[in-house]
Amino acid sequence: MIHTLPGGKHEPGPEYLQSTRFLDSDSDAVRRFAQQSAGAATSDIGRAVKLFYVVRDGIRYDPFSMRLDPGIYVASHVLTAKSAYCIPKAILLAAAARALGIPSAIGLSDVVNHLTTEKLKALMGGTTYFMHHGYAVLYLEGQWVKAAPAFNIELCTRFGVLPTEFDGRSDAIFQPYDALDRRHMEYVKDHGIWSEFPYEKVEADFRAFYPLSAFAESIPDEKFEDGVRMV
Repeated sequence: MIHTLPGGKHEPGPEYLQSTRFLDSDSDAVRRFAQQSAGAATSDIGRAVKLFYVVRDGIRYDPFSMRLDPGIYVASHVLTAKSAYCIPKAILLAAAARALGIPSAIGLSDVVNHLTTEKLKALMGGTTYFMHHGYAVLYLEGQWVKAAPAFNIELCTRFGVLPTEFDGRSDAIFQPYDALDRRHMEYVKDHGIWSEFPYEKVEADFRAFYPLSAFAESIPDEKFEDGVRMV
């Protein structure tokens, strides 16, 4: 596994194309998903953009699904889930990109997330500090670009958030303010990028930072967007 610190240079070598434990891009499910999502697009940018929107809107964002279980972070498993939070969705996007021959990596940053509810804040120990927000990093037309497919369009509409858009040429990350000019997302600390999802690090950091309630089983069919957003 290759870890590149913030600001470091990383060449798109074979490590960013190979199938791994979590980015299982050679699985039949991920390959089929990638090909179907890309449709008739022929360029890497065109296919990457299509992948982004299918992952963003096809899998509902659900922070209540955060678990200390490595199995939920495997790309092919994410495809079987009705919902997922930012890291599994980023893993699926990165794995699908590799299935189409696009080098990819996983980026992690700490953020202060103003898009939360009283319930989620309580589960996370009273904090709005989200450790290890995950996003995909894709190598397109000679440069690495960040792509955060976490918030599906229905959630954005419900909470008045500007949806994250991706053109394959510039970073697609969360905006600092929402549609009503309220604080939305603050990027606090960049941890760099990895050629494979660093599960052991994330698990250890989560255990040290969050209470166990953050990883508790959620109520069946409960949707985060049905809660009341904190303002």
